[in-house]
Amino acid sequence: MTSPAPARAVVDPAVFDPELPWQRARSVALRPEPFGALVYHFGTRKLSFLKSKTLVRVVETLADHPSATAALLACEVPETQRPTYVKALADLARSQMIERRKAAA
Repeated sequence: MTSPAPARAVVDPAVFDPELPWQRARSVALRPEPFGALVYHFGTRKLSFLKSKTLVRVVETLADHPSATAALLACEVPETQRPTYVKALADLARSQMIERRKAAA
């Protein structure tokens, strides 16, 4: 009996494309916590929890990289875990915690 292939993250490209430039939304604050971070959106008043310090580092450095994929690589997210991180970033995009940014000219 063989094991099923690992599930790939299903990402709605209309909402989140990891090949595009992203940043933490301007109206969002990140507060470091021992488990990761609290993320608060001042406009929507939504509170989220990032339960991974690596995900916190990815979100904090999104604006420093040409794409979310590049941020994942820079933060040394293992290839096997990237689909999970892409899904988490897509969830953050849907909840307006991260936003697309214009690429540098």
